[in-house]
Amino acid sequence: MLKTPRLVVAAPSSGAGKTTVAAALLASWRAAGRNVQPFKVGPDYIDPTHLARAAGRTPRNLDGWFLDRPELIEIFRRGTQTAQGAVIEGVMGLFDGRDALGREGSTAQVARWLNSPVLLVVDARAMAGSIAALVSGFRDHDPRLRLAGVVANRVGSARHAEILAEALAAVGVPFFGYLPNSPNLELPERHLGLVLAGERSLEPGAWEQAATTLNVAGLWRVAQSAPPLELLSHRLPSERSRMRSRIALAHDAAFNFYYPEALDLLEQLGAELVPFSPLADEGLPAGVGAVWIGGGYPELYARQLAEARKTRSDLRRFRGPVYAECGGLMYLSEALLTPAGRFPMAGMVPGVASMRERPTLGYRHVEALADGPVAKRGWRAKGHAFHYSTRPLVEPAAWRRVDGAEREGYLDGRLHASYVHLYFPAAPRMARRFVDAACGCEEV
Repeated sequence: MLKTPRLVVAAPSSGAGKTTVAAALLASWRAAGRNVQPFKVGPDYIDPTHLARAAGRTPRNLDGWFLDRPELIEIFRRGTQTAQGAVIEGVMGLFDGRDALGREGSTAQVARWLNSPVLLVVDARAMAGSIAALVSGFRDHDPRLRLAGVVANRVGSARHAEILAEALAAVGVPFFGYLPNSPNLELPERHLGLVLAGERSLEPGAWEQAATTLNVAGLWRVAQSAPPLELLSHRLPSERSRMRSRIALAHDAAFNFYYPEALDLLEQLGAELVPFSPLADEGLPAGVGAVWIGGGYPELYARQLAEARKTRSDLRRFRGPVYAECGGLMYLSEALLTPAGRFPMAGMVPGVASMRERPTLGYRHVEALADGPVAKRGWRAKGHAFHYSTRPLVEPAAWRRVDGAEREGYLDGRLHASYVHLYFPAAPRMARRFVDAACGCEEV
């Protein structure tokens, strides 16, 4: 049994302030000497960077569509091994998920699976007594969930907070404080969501200061009230394999979208991950057997990437497996077309990637169309897509959508490039195949 104190931070909708409240709690508990592990529900790469800065720990993702319950609980267990508790920031609204009722991929699903109390963050800037009706609905919508209480965000004054507390008391919902309506607590956004914490975020001390109007001690008691969690049988490897391959990992301001638990899994299977920076034009590290170029913001750094000729040349000469996701696909294209101009890229995937105003996003259930470095023909995988660029389909395609006839990506023997961000813990055999390909143990 797992006896980890835990708290899910949810909201009625996106933009209510979940990240701000979760970060404030993490920073406050960290300042008090508590080592609390952050998690993020859903396939989000960006919000976790702010949680990491506040907590001083690397967040993990928990997604009920990617993972079965045993695997999700195992990811939670591994993340909390050296922690005294956990904060799980939700995604979108509490009951928003892959389906209309939020049965899959929702914060509510993860809260149920972890048997965790839920804190509801309400944007109260234009609200008074109506908060009671809103919160009552969320409390009563699913009796399997335990709504522990409310934090109000963007509150206008101390008197405003008193009114909100009185309204909630009338319906029997605890009020755990508020955050003021202050521009100093707003995190900036851009086309893929919040900006990364490395570009702009509050320092841990500022998050801690923000928490002075929260009942931090009371919320820790709520987290401690979470019942023991039963550990279930799962498919993830339990012992670390000996080191048997080296994989170059593109990691800088342009390419940094990786699930930490996916990197952990590759290392668990025997891979040494060797970071390199295409932006710094470092070239490929020596002695690597494969390359992984993840997602990120290559469109913001298109000129620098175009000028980084050594790395592009090294990639073209590299004869081992290359796996690229989203931003990596854009980088391996012939060129990247942005409002600032057209910039040459690595030229390993035919066609030009072009930026546009509307996003393509959502979960992806895909089937491999041929053998490659991460999958054999017919293997199925779960992933996620979120991009503002588009490019023409060039055969041979990498994936076919299981829920339709759409083909996607590019697969040419050793090179697999696609807009789909795979979630390796949901398909451990694909992670194992990639590690095998990197050491030449698997023909691709």
